[in-house]
Amino acid sequence: MSCSKACPPATAPASAVPGPTDRQRWAAVIALALAAFIFNTTEFAPVALLGDIGASFGMPVEHTGLMLTLYAWMVALTSLPLMLATRHIDRRRLLLAVFVLFCASHAVSAVAWSWPLLMASRIGIALAHAVFWSITAALAVRVAPDGGQAKALGLLATGTSLAMVLGIPLGRVVGEALGWRMTFAGIGAVALLVMLILARLLPALPSVNTGSLASLPVLMRRAPLMLLYALLIVVVTALFTVYTYIEPFVQQIGGHASGLTTGVLLLYGGAGIIGSVLFSRLGPRYPRGFLVVGIAGIASCLLALLPALAHPAVLCAVATIWGIAMIMFALDMQAKVLHLASDATDVAMSLFSALFNIGIGAGALLGSQVALQRGMQWIGVAGGALAVLGAVMATVLVTRYRASMPAAHR
Repeated sequence: MSCSKACPPATAPASAVPGPTDRQRWAAVIALALAAFIFNTTEFAPVALLGDIGASFGMPVEHTGLMLTLYAWMVALTSLPLMLATRHIDRRRLLLAVFVLFCASHAVSAVAWSWPLLMASRIGIALAHAVFWSITAALAVRVAPDGGQAKALGLLATGTSLAMVLGIPLGRVVGEALGWRMTFAGIGAVALLVMLILARLLPALPSVNTGSLASLPVLMRRAPLMLLYALLIVVVTALFTVYTYIEPFVQQIGGHASGLTTGVLLLYGGAGIIGSVLFSRLGPRYPRGFLVVGIAGIASCLLALLPALAHPAVLCAVATIWGIAMIMFALDMQAKVLHLASDATDVAMSLFSALFNIGIGAGALLGSQVALQRGMQWIGVAGGALAVLGAVMATVLVTRYRASMPAAHR
């Protein structure tokens, strides 16, 4: 509306509340990145604690490992429905409600006196996880200062990667020193602190641009995108057939001390930083070959795990290459999905998260069955065979749909 000469001067009233400064905005983004670290840490924390959790309830690790399957499949089943069900809720209010559920569920995990109660608490955490990852990327972009959206997403990705580098090994260290219950209690306590910080920093954030079910038929008609989703399930299943049971594999099959398991997890997670750098530098130059090389690297490492188990130094080297290849694959896949669904990114990434978690759950289940039917020593072979299939699928995909596979990172 235009203003006539009769309008008062355009000065803010004395009672106006100033908007957040850039420093406050970046503080909120960093808090969201820390939240991403926490949410990813709790999903995979049981990987490093399966033996201790199983011992508490008199269960073999082949059975306790299924807690990852339940968690992952709950996230997979509820990500898109919960995103759509909550699309009209103010995002700040929704995020804080998610944290309340997350913290309360961790409190139950810390005192769980039975396996069913522990599983119930993990379902609560999984529901919080599903909503969190449906809204957080968009929140980071909205909260960031003007021109800082890409950096905000980078910080969010850093928080996610650091969960593999620091979160899981740290959870294992705490679990070994104080018991696995204290790992869950500690995660809940840190989450409560982050929730209080976000409650202070985040302004009201009305829901905008959440998407709808109408986007699904459009995406499903894109053949290269559907093949990418299928490839995602195959390779993530291969990864978690092995990764879920890395603790008993190293200690029971290899006969090594628990310290080596911690070292393997640290190397695997830390190597992800190298994979991230390789993606940023080589992904644009080799947008098709980069994906195939990443998956081939995963397959080679999984197949090499059993022979490498006899030599700790070789095992550590394999874990390092495995971690590099895994991040190369994950980042390149995410970039390609965003490109192929640039008109419906929220729905596409919700599906990406759901399918990734289907792969996690399927891998934990497959690894359990391989261990029970053939022996724990064969999980690397089973996972490696699936990853080889993934490498073949990726080669066909980038060859047949060459024009749809532009630079992964611009």
